[in-house]
Amino acid sequence: MDWSKQRYWDDIEVGDEVPPVSFPLSIYRMVMAAGGNRDFNSIHHNSEYARRTGAPDMYANNTFLQGMWERTVREYIGLAGVIRKVAGFRMKIFNTVGETVVARGRVKRRWLEGTAGMLELEIWCETSKGVSVGPGTVTVTLPRREAPGGARAAC
Repeated sequence: MDWSKQRYWDDIEVGDEVPPVSFPLSIYRMVMAAGGNRDFNSIHHNSEYARRTGAPDMYANNTFLQGMWERTVREYIGLAGVIRKVAGFRMKIFNTVGETVVARGRVKRRWLEGTAGMLELEIWCETSKGVSVGPGTVTVTLPRREAPGGARAAC
């Protein structure tokens, strides 16, 4: 990711794609996520235990999956964008070790709120089994190239 590039509200259209970001779920990544977000429930890092609970295998937890949405959105809006709200985050199927989760999205709505450039992004995750999380929405602000009166607009 080239963080020196910034996306501007003026350049966005409804229907634009949020570039997908892939997250391969290796055992290493699952164990690190469990430790990193302090969710030590064995269903998130122990296949045998997870299967005993009825799950197909160890699976990603809520915080890890929300982090996938945040990274995907952050890469799209850049460092000057602001994430304002996340809604509709629903886990539908297990995101299990060995799968690759792909976070995807598109611009659903675009409007001005005062001088702030606002976007509503529709975001979801997919695995080989279909949509695993969402779809939901993430509301963000993006900088504008110019505010009314010629001044540069802030988020």
